[in-house]
Amino acid sequence: MTDVATQAEVLIRVQGSLGRLTLNRPRAINALNHAMVQQISAALRKWRGDDRVRTVVLDGAGERGLCAGGDIRAIHRDAVGGGTGSLDFWRDEYRLNAQIANYPKPFVAIMDGLVMGGGVGLSAHASHRMVTERSVVGMPEVGIGLIPDVGGTYLLSRAPGLTGLHVALTNEKLNAADAIYLRMADREIRSEDIEHFIAAVDSAGADSALDEYGIAVDPSPLAAKANWINTHYAHSTVERVLDALRTAAETETLVAATAIESASPSCVKATFRAISEAKVMPDLKTALNAEFRAVSAALRSFDLAEGIRAQVIDKDRRPAWLPPRLSAVLPADVDKYFAPVPDLPFPDRV
Repeated sequence: MTDVATQAEVLIRVQGSLGRLTLNRPRAINALNHAMVQQISAALRKWRGDDRVRTVVLDGAGERGLCAGGDIRAIHRDAVGGGTGSLDFWRDEYRLNAQIANYPKPFVAIMDGLVMGGGVGLSAHASHRMVTERSVVGMPEVGIGLIPDVGGTYLLSRAPGLTGLHVALTNEKLNAADAIYLRMADREIRSEDIEHFIAAVDSAGADSALDEYGIAVDPSPLAAKANWINTHYAHSTVERVLDALRTAAETETLVAATAIESASPSCVKATFRAISEAKVMPDLKTALNAEFRAVSAALRSFDLAEGIRAQVIDKDRRPAWLPPRLSAVLPADVDKYFAPVPDLPFPDRV
């Protein structure tokens, strides 16, 4: 990770042939706020037509991670106080996700350390996605009363078999090999080589730098579980998935079932449906619009405020979900996450 001391929340500069973006809130593990989203988007628009910039490189300051996700405390203030700032943040964040996915120049994301939620949105849509032996990647949304967003439903629905659904429902953390297996990253490099790798990107281009610094990947623990995941998650409802997990012979299935049952019941059911629908969506923008509908509803739900309270504010890890269990979730409790809202305005040239 980059070691910097300036006060700017995003360091934006041109170095050689590189447009450098460094998230610079190391004490908050570079958590993403609205101003940072706007600054990154503006820099990308400027660099589209800047002939000096051949490649964009995104990394994070400090040793803890690229990005721990969005500013959850700010979202909690809106959820309990009736504010709308989070909707403005999500709207611009999702537009930035699409901007990165469609960027006309190589975009290299260094997914070193913790990469959660919004950090996945900044990196997993890039053209070149590097993980390291320190990478911990995850989509923890169901545990705080949300569904996977920032294009997460699109990414996870396209993972091998039903492994993406498993990760979405259980919030299983991914190491470097898992992230590559899940198709959320491309190659692994050593954390000690990051600065040398970036220098090679500048001098020779991203593909040549990968040839020089990419290393062999260890076997993926998630891939080793794919057989039972593909068997037990192949049901039409979450309840049937849980029954299969609870009665299976594999000891790991009980861990998965417990994780699902600890998350927001409404969000678990909404996520199950959202992943299924995202699988047949034609593009990322369609999925981002669907996710925006979901988070718009979540902002006014009980579970989002309660989930953040339990996991982040009070840290008692004992959310009192409403409804409290899957059997109490009504169709209307799920349908609210899919209620129409105006589509996001994606410019022709994002």
